[in-house]
Amino acid sequence: MTTSATISWHSYLNRRTLICIFLGFSSGLPLFILLSLMQAWLAKSGLNVKTLGLFALVMFPYTWKFLWSPLMDRYSFGFLGRRRGWMAVTQTALFFSIGAMGMLDPLTQLPAIAAVAALVAFLSASQDIVIDAYRREILPDNEQGLGSAMHVNAYKVSGMVPGALSLILADLMAWQPVFWITAAFMLPGLICTLLVKEPAVYGTPPKNLREAVVLPFREFINRDGGWRGALWILGFIFLYKLGDSMATALATKFYLDLGFSMTQIGAVAKTTGFWASIAGGVIGGIWMVRLGINRGLWIFGGAQAVAILGFAWLAHAGADVILLAAVIGFEAFGVGLGTAAFVAYIARTTDPRYTATQFALFTSLFAVPRTFINASVGYIVNETGWVLFFILCFVLALPGMLMLPRIAPWNETEPPDRKLDEEQVEPQGQQNRQRPESAKTDDSGLHWATVLGVDVHASLDEIKAAYKKNISMYHPDKVSGPGAEFNEIAQEKSKEIQVAYDQAVRFKS
Repeated sequence: MTTSATISWHSYLNRRTLICIFLGFSSGLPLFILLSLMQAWLAKSGLNVKTLGLFALVMFPYTWKFLWSPLMDRYSFGFLGRRRGWMAVTQTALFFSIGAMGMLDPLTQLPAIAAVAALVAFLSASQDIVIDAYRREILPDNEQGLGSAMHVNAYKVSGMVPGALSLILADLMAWQPVFWITAAFMLPGLICTLLVKEPAVYGTPPKNLREAVVLPFREFINRDGGWRGALWILGFIFLYKLGDSMATALATKFYLDLGFSMTQIGAVAKTTGFWASIAGGVIGGIWMVRLGINRGLWIFGGAQAVAILGFAWLAHAGADVILLAAVIGFEAFGVGLGTAAFVAYIARTTDPRYTATQFALFTSLFAVPRTFINASVGYIVNETGWVLFFILCFVLALPGMLMLPRIAPWNETEPPDRKLDEEQVEPQGQQNRQRPESAKTDDSGLHWATVLGVDVHASLDEIKAAYKKNISMYHPDKVSGPGAEFNEIAQEKSKEIQVAYDQAVRFKS
């Protein structure tokens, strides 16, 4: 369902969008420090290529972050709250860890550097978990596309600091101040965290760690037809960007094999690709305000798949610089479009009660299989050659598209947006706005609405439907979990849902 034409996309460039930009920059900076600045520092210190390659192992927390994500749904930090607390802790720790890493000597303290680098990766992955959850909770569904695009673009722009500015500074001063100056770019994100307000809590947060681990997975499995529905979603997340990911896995090697020089690759690939990707993300996010996420997945996914064929064309034509710029630009633009729709879909798919855990699970799933399959790309190219390889990548992009009628039907009415109070994202110290009249009437109104996942203005039929859906997930009669402890969790949840339903009926009568 498209957004009403009477609503201009300009109205979505608001405080929430600005927050997405600041936090997106903070989210990307530590990763690019590990990928660019640390690599340059160690290489200039004389480390050989084999040792540098082994440092890629410190990146494992980005793949397995879903293992500790339940902690971030369960625990909070006093007055800072759950989301702001975890963001402030990880951002502060990252500032000091990044600065401290530059104080070490690569020639005599290599194991310590590896340990600190692994710590930075762990803290960065943890920050990503909570920032993704926070963004999902402050943005209504019709802003997920634009908000996610702004986040991803700020994430990419942050790479210019360790990948360009810091390297220039390293020619002018010692490495120690370079690392501290680079670490200081974490501070705008920390300031943003301290100024914004904690997002609204949807439903009841997990009461203990056991609930934080069990309930997000149970909700996902039982949401839409049990395991079958869950496997459709997981399969789509794996397949939607698989073809594009494989096509670019050995892009630099492909350009060199065609005969392009390093200067041509750097000037064309890095500049054209970067700005085209940024443009695709912004245009994709704005366009989705009108299209909706479902149609965005169809249109942008199609553009993303067709762009792969440009590489096959380039492989057939040979070393043509103008064609190289056109192919890279179109592919990066298509990827920007597809990523905007895909990240918005992942955000929408998460349950607001368990945002951190489910978002981390989906993004980790997207990374793990892709990593293993991309490792085989070299063997495939060796057997097929570049032209057939890119045609194969295009074919592999089609299964994800063919799943769209089941995952995101073109004409499906998308879920109504969650109502957000603007005070959630205003700096602390400002006066709270008045609560809506419906919320003033009965304090239990917001409680039953959040537990059942409906708006306070929902009809009684809609409330009954939501009640049946929720009770089917947790009713003890339908529990097939591991023993009495699991049954106890389900029993508590079913009682909470029943109480909320009773409150809703009284509220409506």
